[in-house]
Amino acid sequence: MYKKLKILDEKDKRLRLISKDVTFPIEKKEKELINKAMEELKLSQIEEYSEKYNLRPGMGLSAIQLGIAKRWFVIVEDLGDEKFKNYFFANPKIILQSEAMVYVEAGEGCLSVNREVEGIVPRCARVTIEAYDVDGNKFKIRLREDMSIAAQHEIDHLNGILFFDHIDKNNPYKNADKYRGI
Repeated sequence: MYKKLKILDEKDKRLRLISKDVTFPIEKKEKELINKAMEELKLSQIEEYSEKYNLRPGMGLSAIQLGIAKRWFVIVEDLGDEKFKNYFFANPKIILQSEAMVYVEAGEGCLSVNREVEGIVPRCARVTIEAYDVDGNKFKIRLREDMSIAAQHEIDHLNGILFFDHIDKNNPYKNADKYRGI
């Protein structure tokens, strides 16, 4: 029987913590959790398994969502035809970002937020991130569109910010005409 990860709900105050830097080497038990997070995200994006294991589809997950206040997150990108690419980021920093802004037309979501949230979350269309891989090797990566949004969303988690904090409470669709929906 598949055992789902315990993902913190938005009401949990730990989601508002600012996470601490990752130190290397990462312990074996934590590496196993990282791999399990990637596997669950992959399964959540395959309809058959999403239904079978009652998983909400998601592409990113940060350590703090699992109750660990460390600066790491994973993203699992769906390449189509049930092929996926796994990404791990430790101590990420956005070193370049585009002026062009985008938002998720269907509405941004989060595995810690179990409700619909109306409004747009403005995000940079492109970002370059400097981070460390699971073995402590530094790397740089340029992300676009949905991958850029996912990375910005997860970096927010590391700083105690939830996506709906970016939505204007008085005008949830404010400036929608200035940004490109994707």
